[in-house]
Amino acid sequence: MTRLLVHVEGQTEETFVNEVLASHLHGVGYTQVSARLLGKARQRDHRGGIRSWAAVRQDIVNHLTEDRGCLATTMVDYYALPSSGPGAWPGRHNASRVPTPQKPLLVEKALAGDIGRRMGVGFDGRRFVPFVVLHEFEGLLFSDCHRFAAGIERPDLAASFQQIRDQFANPEEINDSPQTAPSKRVLQLVPGYQKPLLGALAAIEIGLEPIRAACPHFRAWLGRLEAWPLGA
Repeated sequence: MTRLLVHVEGQTEETFVNEVLASHLHGVGYTQVSARLLGKARQRDHRGGIRSWAAVRQDIVNHLTEDRGCLATTMVDYYALPSSGPGAWPGRHNASRVPTPQKPLLVEKALAGDIGRRMGVGFDGRRFVPFVVLHEFEGLLFSDCHRFAAGIERPDLAASFQQIRDQFANPEEINDSPQTAPSKRVLQLVPGYQKPLLGALAAIEIGLEPIRAACPHFRAWLGRLEAWPLGA
């Protein structure tokens, strides 16, 4: 049996895992794929918002310890990760100093190292596959601008979404300043944009393959997950 638990920060990612990712991974050999909201986000009145790394780490360690036949991964936005203070995530502060494609890799390496140390000698590091979305989940939705627009029932915005997408090498590189992060760009076009509802609907409409094709970091993560049932 191959079980995967995806630790996510919000409802949109939870829906993506349960409605889009799970069916694909079942097809490559997983017997169970599910999402788990991190920390207080598990409470329905505390949706969204990333928690401190200490709290998230404890969730992940508990899961890996209690179910020794499972894999764990994360799906969190790089943009939102705390970079300083008691809630800081490993590698996030230093990642601000490296080129864009390297940012999530630096954080993921630091997360894997920290979990490995906590799990101790004998832990199979392949059981934890951290994934940090560069820069936000909304960036992935620009993989197919026509389906993005259709998913939120605003087909008239397809050209505007495409214009944003065409400014970058790939959707993951749509940048992360407070004014120009992917979600902020969407809000400028869709006042009142609600990520938990509209982001989830758009992700379902787009599906997995367009995102895989357009987003190299996402594609690498998915490839690692797909390889596990065959290599375990």
